[in-house]
Amino acid sequence: MFALRRREFLALVGSAAAAWPAVTSAQQGEKLWRIGVLVGYAEDDPEIKARLGGFRQGLERLGLSEGHNVRIDIRFAPGGAQAQMRAKELVALRPDVIVTQGTTSTTALQRQNGTAPIVFVGVSEPIDAGFVASLSRPGGNFTGLMLMEASITGKWVAMLKEIAPRVERAAFMINPTTSTLAKRMPEIQAMASSLGVELVPTPVKNAAEVERIIESIAREPNGGLVVTPTAMTSVHRDLIIELAARHRLPAVYPRRVFVTAGGLMSYGTDDVELFRQAATYVDHILKGAKPTDLPVQAPTKYETVLNLKTAKALGLTVPPGLLVAADEVIE
Repeated sequence: MFALRRREFLALVGSAAAAWPAVTSAQQGEKLWRIGVLVGYAEDDPEIKARLGGFRQGLERLGLSEGHNVRIDIRFAPGGAQAQMRAKELVALRPDVIVTQGTTSTTALQRQNGTAPIVFVGVSEPIDAGFVASLSRPGGNFTGLMLMEASITGKWVAMLKEIAPRVERAAFMINPTTSTLAKRMPEIQAMASSLGVELVPTPVKNAAEVERIIESIAREPNGGLVVTPTAMTSVHRDLIIELAARHRLPAVYPRRVFVTAGGLMSYGTDDVELFRQAATYVDHILKGAKPTDLPVQAPTKYETVLNLKTAKALGLTVPPGLLVAADEVIE
């Protein structure tokens, strides 16, 4: 009986082995696409891990699997530091397409003058930044998904005033080097003024400036914070949230992750979903589409997230209208 089973086993192995060369040939004959990715976060940041996970999920749904027919080369440049060096490294790899996160990373790729197709994710104003000629016809080797439009700043200030009516002066935390919002400060400040808030543009380049800005706005009564989505505010989000709590400053943030970490409230796009959608752009390009023929997609949905525990700690009562409008409430 044992001998018979052994012969059957050997026959089975032999038939399987005969099939291996065919499988190997099919795998070797399939194109291995190379995708470069440049992000402004540290490699161990849970937020970028979630976004890259969404990107991989998006690729897999389209039949693009890492280790099978796709190789992904990722470079990390926390807070935008060394973005230029990392961009140069990616271009040297000659990828079929490059995905960038944020304005700083995209600017770094643009300065390399490469010809690889670029899919940006989370750029606020790609026309003002000079990445594309128009949203419908980008006109070069850049296309992708916008993070927001400048008009969103009105919503941030309105939300801040709604939950904390006493706020009269708010620090507007931006990156003056890459943020296109800096170019629109006169109209943004005029809008804030109509809501009874003096909006003070405050550049953020490092942790020391974060502390200086928050301590400065806290010295006077009725202060608040409007935090914009930059690489630096993302990297230092825990510090910003801690200082806002310490100085009892109401703040509105651009991403859900700030609120889950203890911030008061946020209004912005779903970044993980944006990365999933970026996979579709990559798929089109790998199939022969040109970036200039792929329109830039503006946000179609924003989400509001509230942290009731933080509101209570600040002595704030959340208005019923704001509570009802929230997509997620953290208690």
